[in-house]
Amino acid sequence: MFNNKTILVTGGTGSFGKKFIKTVLETYPDIKKIIVFSRDEYKQFLMSNMPEFAPFIHKMRFFIGDVRDKDRLMMALENVDIIIHAAALKQVPACEYNPFEAVKTNIIGAQNVIEVALARNVDKVVALSTDKACAPLNLYGATKLCSDKLFIAANAYSGDKRTKFSVVRYGNVAGSRGSVIPFFQKLLKDGAKLLPITDYRMTRFWLKLEDAVWMVLNACKEMRGGELYVKKTPSMKISELAEAIAPGMKTYEVGIRPGEKIHEQMISSEDARRTLEFDDYYIIQPDTDWWAYRVEGIGGKPVAEDFSYDSGNNSQWLTIEQMKQLIGELDA
Repeated sequence: MFNNKTILVTGGTGSFGKKFIKTVLETYPDIKKIIVFSRDEYKQFLMSNMPEFAPFIHKMRFFIGDVRDKDRLMMALENVDIIIHAAALKQVPACEYNPFEAVKTNIIGAQNVIEVALARNVDKVVALSTDKACAPLNLYGATKLCSDKLFIAANAYSGDKRTKFSVVRYGNVAGSRGSVIPFFQKLLKDGAKLLPITDYRMTRFWLKLEDAVWMVLNACKEMRGGELYVKKTPSMKISELAEAIAPGMKTYEVGIRPGEKIHEQMISSEDARRTLEFDDYYIIQPDTDWWAYRVEGIGGKPVAEDFSYDSGNNSQWLTIEQMKQLIGELDA
């Protein structure tokens, strides 16, 4: 799939970017080149000196740039075959406090990636999404919903170009920056005697970082352009997560922050009529004429008309013991 291909990863120094790049380099030895595109030169320096990348450093390029800068993207994307778009402002409170900064990165930056991908005749573009983009309550989710729609709609502008665009949506990644897991662990390290729980009813989707990576790799392999892939992911109550991290420790409820939901959602009931179910994921199909000739032979089965997929009505749940094991793997 990636033989003699050049891949560019926006936000390549983030948790997902590093794991994705490492996985690709280890799995596809005949890859031509992988470009780490990000705006923080210090993180690039640290990444370039990580022991796990040492055997592959001759196939890596570090390109300082911002998705807000279209000219810089144009330079970086020369002779690139595949783009993985992971760059975004992701912190909900920061996006609420700095709303137009989120718009500039998450929306205008997405459109820049689209336009330059078309101009450079890139083969495939896979953009990362989030459960917060489904029926969003906060600005971060709203900007990612807009981004998702931009990438899906971009397939209509390809014309006779080869460029195809798809989106992969998933929930919380265990151990990633901003996750509640390292937050709880830091509180314990600092000597906390109680753990704060936003709401005792709250649930979230949880998956391993490598599961997100392989979902994106699968999308790169199978995409026809226009799919919004939704990874099937187990749920867990935040209160049970706290028990897995600190067994027996008392907790206290602090209340929901602005823009938070009790249960996160990845497919709404309004999306159900366009959703197909597969063994490990769903595909939300675009509601547009140009999809008709691409869907033939794609497989899957339609979901029920009243179907919705949220972390509260999920059929898959993590036990406390399973979460302990997952956290142990993170710490290993």
